[in-house]
Amino acid sequence: MFNAFERTVAFRYLRARRKQGFVSVIAGFSLLGIVLGVATLITVTSVMNGFRTELLARFLGLNAHVSIYALGQSEITDYAPVAGRLRGVDGVTQVLPVIQGMALASAGSASAGVQIRGERPEDFLARPLIARDLQIQSPGAFAGTEAVAIGKALADKLGVGLGGRITLLAPGAGSTGQGEAAPDSSPKVKAFTVVAIFEAGLYEFDSGVAVMPLEAAQSLLQMGGGVTRLDLFVRDPDRIAALRDPLQQATGPGFRFFDWQQALAGYLDIVEGQRNVIFVILSLIVLVAAFNIISSLIMLVKDKGGDIAILRTMGATRGAILRIFFMTGAIIGAVGTLVGLGLGVALADNLEPIRQGLQSLTGMVIFDPKQYSLTRIPTEINAGEVLLVCGMALALSFLASIYPAWRAARLDPVEALRYE
Repeated sequence: MFNAFERTVAFRYLRARRKQGFVSVIAGFSLLGIVLGVATLITVTSVMNGFRTELLARFLGLNAHVSIYALGQSEITDYAPVAGRLRGVDGVTQVLPVIQGMALASAGSASAGVQIRGERPEDFLARPLIARDLQIQSPGAFAGTEAVAIGKALADKLGVGLGGRITLLAPGAGSTGQGEAAPDSSPKVKAFTVVAIFEAGLYEFDSGVAVMPLEAAQSLLQMGGGVTRLDLFVRDPDRIAALRDPLQQATGPGFRFFDWQQALAGYLDIVEGQRNVIFVILSLIVLVAAFNIISSLIMLVKDKGGDIAILRTMGATRGAILRIFFMTGAIIGAVGTLVGLGLGVALADNLEPIRQGLQSLTGMVIFDPKQYSLTRIPTEINAGEVLLVCGMALALSFLASIYPAWRAARLDPVEALRYE
């Protein structure tokens, strides 16, 4: 498409000379704008993808794909037959009984509100996110009636370590929550030993959940032999909608279902909306850089009017002149896109170490785990989105080069040489 003569002239026009220094400076800023635009878009979209993937993975790693509650009741009393029928549904991998309630945890002068979660020890310890960073006294320690496992953030808040003691104050089972007392609504206080400390990576879970064996939670929350809900896990969480009817048929009437898509629907919509808005806004950086390419090429054409006229009189066609100046702008866009691609991928891959370094140097909290529910900045580079960003930058650069190149090709040699 471009012969050796056209490439030589185009590259020569890109070199900075004293006379055309101002034009080269504008071209340099155009290239820098494209670099920053492409790098910023790749980094930001990678962070948004990382947030969505990480929170989704951690949510599904710590919570059920479907939670089943008794309709109009606070607990499921006879849950074993229901759990057995649910296990028979094709696609269901696990059905776990779970107890959930609220309590006040205290140790010394420190206290914090916590969510009590009662699970069978083998179910809790088998979760990959829990087992990955779990400190535990012994494999069988979590089976005791006074055993409790807490998150690292909660342990730091209460100032306790492995083997420490915390006191849990739980409301009575008959409390209505509307200021009315029931016969069995007296609160219960009991001391527990911290036999395990976990760090799942989800701040709300690590700082606000205390897990204990099922029987211990039933005793603390005065629930008898019932459970709050049944947690159900399926083979393919993305196809959870197709299992709603079979699950309803297995349980029969009197139960309500709450799946992970319903739990995260609002969050996923917000993340997707924010991602689209940020993408459009940051794309303006590349658009501004493209306009700078137009201005720098128009000035270059004006400055090289005499050269264009001489080339035309020596036999260069209008097509050759058009390709020379189009190549000049295209090179700026292509180099800027490639450098931006490398910089964006490097930033996305090393964003967490960069964040920690800046935080250490400045002393400012750049990423607050309490606000984002994550202990680190997650990133996930999507090849399709990277190609979209690079394609957009190249397309804008090429489009910006067309008009100045067309003007150069239309230049009349006689008029250009009149005042030379």
